[in-house]
Amino acid sequence: MKKSLIVSGVAALVLAAMSMGVAQDKKASSTKKKSVIYVTADKAKFKESPAPAAGVSMAVLWGDPDKGPHATYTKFAPGYDAGMHTHTNDVWIVGIKGAYLYKDDAGEKRVGPGDFLRVPGGHQHWSGGDKTEGALFYEEGSGKFDLIPAK
Repeated sequence: MKKSLIVSGVAALVLAAMSMGVAQDKKASSTKKKSVIYVTADKAKFKESPAPAAGVSMAVLWGDPDKGPHATYTKFAPGYDAGMHTHTNDVWIVGIKGAYLYKDDAGEKRVGPGDFLRVPGGHQHWSGGDKTEGALFYEEGSGKFDLIPAK
C-alpha cells in the first residue's frame, strides 16, 4: 500500500512539473512580440525570377519562399505560361489585378481581382497570366515554394 502511494505521489509530481513547463512554453511563445506588416502592391520591391521562370517576379511580404511558409505579391507577365506542374505544398492565391489563369482536370478558372484559389500540394495543374494584362496576385504557401514540371 505504501509503495503504491509513493509511486502515485511521484507520478503526480512529474505530471505537475510537465504541465508547468508546457504552460511556461505557451506563455513565452504568446509574449513573443510580432509586428504588423503593411505593404501596398504598388510600393512592394519585386525581384525578377531567373530562367526558366522568366516572366515571373515576386515581392516577399513575410517568411522565405526558399525555406518555408511565406507570403508574396507575385506578378506574371502578359501571356506567361508555367506549363503543367505541381507544388509540394499548398498554395493560396487572391487575385489583385489582371487575371491568374488556372486549368486542371476539373476545368479552367480565371482568378481575377478579389477571387480566391487554393491549390493543394501535389495537385497537377497549369497556370499562366492573362494575355493582355498579365496577373498580380497575393500568394501564400504552407511551406517552401517549388514548381515541379509534370511528366
